[in-house]
Amino acid sequence: MSLEQRRSTLALLALAVSAFAIGTTEFISVGLLPLIADDLHISVTAAGLTVTLYALGVTFGAPVLTSLTTAVSRKTLLIALMVLFILGNSLAAAAGGITLLLIARVISALSHGLFMSIASTIAADLVPENRRASAISIMFTGLTVATVTGVPLGTFLGQQLGWRAAFIAIVATGVVALAANLILIPSGLRKGTRTPLSEQVKLVTNGRLLLAFAITALGYGGTFVVFTYLSPLLHEISGFKEQTVAVILLVYGVAIAIGNMIGGRAANHKPMNALFYMFALQAVVLLVLTFTAPFKAAALITIFFMGLLAFMNVPGLQAYVVILADRYAPSARDIASAVNIAAFNAGIAIGAYLGGLVTDHMGLIHTAWAGAVMVLGAVFLTAWSRALERKDERTLEHKAA
Repeated sequence: MSLEQRRSTLALLALAVSAFAIGTTEFISVGLLPLIADDLHISVTAAGLTVTLYALGVTFGAPVLTSLTTAVSRKTLLIALMVLFILGNSLAAAAGGITLLLIARVISALSHGLFMSIASTIAADLVPENRRASAISIMFTGLTVATVTGVPLGTFLGQQLGWRAAFIAIVATGVVALAANLILIPSGLRKGTRTPLSEQVKLVTNGRLLLAFAITALGYGGTFVVFTYLSPLLHEISGFKEQTVAVILLVYGVAIAIGNMIGGRAANHKPMNALFYMFALQAVVLLVLTFTAPFKAAALITIFFMGLLAFMNVPGLQAYVVILADRYAPSARDIASAVNIAAFNAGIAIGAYLGGLVTDHMGLIHTAWAGAVMVLGAVFLTAWSRALERKDERTLEHKAA
């Protein structure tokens, strides 16, 4: 391995560590909800706002901050984001009440949205063109590892030492990521490309892209109606001990990692076809959970399949949005990705909020079928989008003939 290759590999690892820290902080609240609720003397639903407001912070932060920071050096921006991330999580660890904790979560979320928008571009710029896909996958490994290990380990730590310990551990990881970025990321990275306002307007007024963003929000977000309240559901409905919940979250994370890999391959050719079947299966699995949740073995099997399908749609949704952006607003490709990241997080916010309403008014077990209804909305929209794609193909064939 040449010196140049070694440097680029180390820089990619620095990005992966950053992605691990950021990925862990997004979902850490899921495992800690009962602990936060007990300690701050609030309801589990109020504690669930730590998921909802974080997702809203990413939703609005990603596209807006991406547009505003195109002229800033990528390394300078990356360092600033990690400092903001450390500040947000330090505030969360020190929070004595729900208000400060929610403010801290929004601060952390702002760094998350912008990081996800620029990290793929930085990773691609670190290597020659023929290694770009591999470079981006190395960076995203940090997110996958966070889902598999960061959240369950944080949950376990919170159960042993209190929920604040989990946030302190995230701050420590953030400090390591900041040091790695300072030392290993080169300074000569190109700045972002400014997208003309006319192209941005095209992006948010194009019916096909808006349909894709709605599919992202409903299809990805539906699972979070249940996932946000998975810890109390496993404890109160399925009857698992709190210590066992951390192990189940680890199994769920492994299922997500497997599903992500399957989803990437399945959506390579015609993403809308693959997405239609993924969403249909996810809606069925969530509905089934309504009936299996009270039985330990059956609940575990159902939750594994829920995890398998939860993130399987992500590669296909991102790929489809890029295809549409290339077709309808080619110079707004980066902004399209940022808006789709916003749509993912809008889905999380809607799902988490809906889960809270259902839990308060109907009970935890009803979150499963409510999530299924939300995903079913994505099934219908995907069928509509798929029909439009087929119509486009027929039009092109007629023109070619």
